[in-house]
Amino acid sequence: MTPRVLVVGELAGGHLSGASLEALGSALSLAGAASGVVGFLAGSGARAASAEFGRYGVSDLRCAEGTDYDSGPAARVAPAVVRAATDAGADTILVGGTTFGRDLIGRLAARWNAAAAAGVTELRAEGGGVRVRRPVFGGRATETRRLEGPRRVLALRPHAFPLPPEAPVEVRVSPVAVEETTAALRSAKRTAVSAVSSGSGPGLTDATIVVSGGRGLRSPENFRLIEELAQSLGAAVGASRAVTDAGWRPTSLQVGQTGKAVSPQLYVAVGISGAIQHLVGMVSSRVIVAINSDPSAPIFKVADYGIVGDLFEVVPALTAEVRRVRGL
Repeated sequence: MTPRVLVVGELAGGHLSGASLEALGSALSLAGAASGVVGFLAGSGARAASAEFGRYGVSDLRCAEGTDYDSGPAARVAPAVVRAATDAGADTILVGGTTFGRDLIGRLAARWNAAAAAGVTELRAEGGGVRVRRPVFGGRATETRRLEGPRRVLALRPHAFPLPPEAPVEVRVSPVAVEETTAALRSAKRTAVSAVSSGSGPGLTDATIVVSGGRGLRSPENFRLIEELAQSLGAAVGASRAVTDAGWRPTSLQVGQTGKAVSPQLYVAVGISGAIQHLVGMVSSRVIVAINSDPSAPIFKVADYGIVGDLFEVVPALTAEVRRVRGL
């Protein structure tokens, strides 16, 4: 039996976020056809953004409009998602691998009495259920799990799935009628967002390429080598804990167990030895390139490509070549 999938969309600047597009792409693959996929949007701009799903062939959109959803917690959105999935006859709910998405699936699983899995990197229909793969134990192992129940909710790992192709269709919008929620669910609202220092370039957790620097750079002044390479690649800048603990760069750039987990298409580790605390934050990257002068550094055990050499020679040469190839 082919799953019928509801995709919870998140908007960024009036458009579906990258994480939501990845969820939509995987839903189209799982369902086998756009007719098996239903979109969901919540918030004051939900109806206005309905064409976002239509761009990718999804003609059925369930919409929960209202300002209460704009800054409310996942607990406020969950009842609307469950009602939309039930009305649409869906047996699977997919969300992007965002902070909101990971919070939402636990609430959906409890409210919808469904199996749940987060950090999913592969999924396919199998025997009336869904088979998923995901990294576990900080990325040191990969788990394969078959969700056989009648309902399931899944949060995907960022950058693990391709974006869907465009196939524009007209969208039919159906409002979602949700029972009045308790005051407790409406009370917690986001009142402001304060940006943290993240350097230039794309955001660390959303970037498809990340260049990180470690203790091997020897001084904060030398961190410019990382920033120059990242700029040439159009990449985000990351750092090891040794760098942020020393105050060379802000903690918002830290990749690792006590920092941010990233899974870009390309991760370049420069002067990073590869302690397990760092590896768990980046080991799920699709391609890992390590540059280190120590051939026995642990980072080479997880790297797809390794360069043993003096980073003060290798990195400037690599940056110059990238700029030449890209015509920068």
